Amino acid sequence: MKHECTLIPGDGIGPEVTGAALQVIAAAGVEIDWIRVVAGSEAVKKHGEPLPPFVLDTIRRTRTALKGPVTTPIGKGFVSVNVTLRKTLDLYACIRRARNIPGLRTPFEGVDLIVVRENTEGMYSGIEHEVIPGVVETLKIITERASLRIAEYAFDLAVREKRRRVTAVHKANIMKLSDGLFLDACRRVAGRYPEIDYNERIVDNTCLQLVTNPGQFDILLMENFYGDFISDLTAGLVGGLGVVPGANFGTEYALFEAVHGSAPDIAGRGIANPTAVILSGAELLRHLGEIEPAERIVKAVHYVIGEGVYRTPDLGGRATTREFTEAILKALG
Repeated sequence: MKHECTLIPGDGIGPEVTGAALQVIAAAGVEIDWIRVVAGSEAVKKHGEPLPPFVLDTIRRTRTALKGPVTTPIGKGFVSVNVTLRKTLDLYACIRRARNIPGLRTPFEGVDLIVVRENTEGMYSGIEHEVIPGVVETLKIITERASLRIAEYAFDLAVREKRRRVTAVHKANIMKLSDGLFLDACRRVAGRYPEIDYNERIVDNTCLQLVTNPGQFDILLMENFYGDFISDLTAGLVGGLGVVPGANFGTEYALFEAVHGSAPDIAGRGIANPTAVILSGAELLRHLGEIEPAERIVKAVHYVIGEGVYRTPDLGGRATTREFTEAILKALG
């Protein structure tokens, strides 16, 4: 079956790492007609804005997208490309998996958890105003609707993937109304899933527990602000942002992306690590129903990194992007 998907190559190392991902997906035997569009700094140069309307129109048509890292110019009044994509397309569920790669030395073994982050509101609603000179107020928006649907997503995910526990992360001891509403929604949803163990942890204690005993967690469910930090923290447990996939889901659209930056300092040098985009591509294939090719890609990536012969510099090796990609292609057979 041939699929059609939007491709946003990105800025900096984006075109290099997304190019590697496309090679791997093709080698896995999945036919995709990629519709290429630009966003970020490259779009500003060509179209005067970081997220031209045709990018959103293309994603609405294809319903899925793979995105490399993009740069929103700072200090020029442009709104974040990532935030705009999530809000405009209502990609309310940000899913970040943190799983040890065999052979890649990290502080902990046996880490296999998923961060489920509400993606559209909270502290990142972007509602700010100056009360008086020198005093700025930022509003944190929590709604019952958004809290219920992200909790439902987390518990449905637990059932689909045979996960045993969902932990709601909060600061309701201080923000009793906003985080209290979030917890109330989580508890109501948890009551419909008696087979899933449900518990709650305050966000600061969650961070402590993650860096002392991460194996106790399975699915971490949280609102937007906490998810921003904890998803990066959990990536650090398994090797960093360069080895974890990113996915954003809504009711109609899905966007898969590398969660690391565009690394302009190494762009064009041929040493960027494409693992995050390749694994995000595997998540895209799962979404499209291409389960077997997705699993083969993940196994090939893990094999190459675990073997240790071809690793990019950020993983302690000397391989180029091309050499690393070719090793994955060979492992795919």
